Amino acid sequence: MGTWSHEPFGNDDAKDWAYELEDANDLSLIESALDIALESEDYLEATEASEAVAAVEVLAKLLGRGTQTDSYTEKVDEWVKSISAKPDAALVAKAMLTLERVLGEKSELRELWEESGEEEWLGSIRALQSAISA
Repeated sequence: MGTWSHEPFGNDDAKDWAYELEDANDLSLIESALDIALESEDYLEATEASEAVAAVEVLAKLLGRGTQTDSYTEKVDEWVKSISAKPDAALVAKAMLTLERVLGEKSELRELWEESGEEEWLGSIRALQSAISA
């Protein structure tokens, strides 16, 4: 996985997932990414976790509380402005559960960040949790 930042769109998996978002006209791609992360029974792979974190960031942006705005989110920001759908309470609750799963013991993404010694990632996930729960 190519990673250059601790932020939600700071890796190749999230950027690749965002390309699919450009063709979406509803929140189904976001919900699908959350479902995949939640339904992984034993071990959550880094790719699925990264896509789920990106999906939660998009939800935060739809709520007006995104945590990352830079050149890596330009297309996502355009998509957010173009869509009229807003996340309901059930989808936000699913996003919170997804972030807990990403932070769990059986998460490859969490393990990779712990091994790197970079603590900014945990702060980024915590900020995202705050953004969608506000």
